[in-house]
Amino acid sequence: MDRIYIRDLALRCIIGIYPDERKSKQDVIINAALAGDFSAAARSDDIADSVNYKEIKQEMVRLVESSSFNLIETLAERLVDICLRHPKVIEATVTVDKPGALRFARSVAVEFTRRKS
Repeated sequence: MDRIYIRDLALRCIIGIYPDERKSKQDVIINAALAGDFSAAARSDDIADSVNYKEIKQEMVRLVESSSFNLIETLAERLVDICLRHPKVIEATVTVDKPGALRFARSVAVEFTRRKS
């Protein structure tokens, strides 16, 4: 299976369960792996045969910047849904990092993998 990666997409949103986390936007880092058969795109050199990752990124940005979730798990699930809406994506893995969520830790992250049935 072929993969297209969106790496280290740095965005800001309201995320967290504590009152101080709900006051202002925090950084989140998103990574996504979009899996499918992209061999037709490699042969044709035509975006119509592939995944327009710019469009997926724009949908992710719209969701994240307007969101106000309590949990990064919820955010990750919604981002996976965006990826799987594309007809050529069979499986998607999304990681959401929340830098600075824990003292002495660089980040806390969740990773969700979902596959079309």
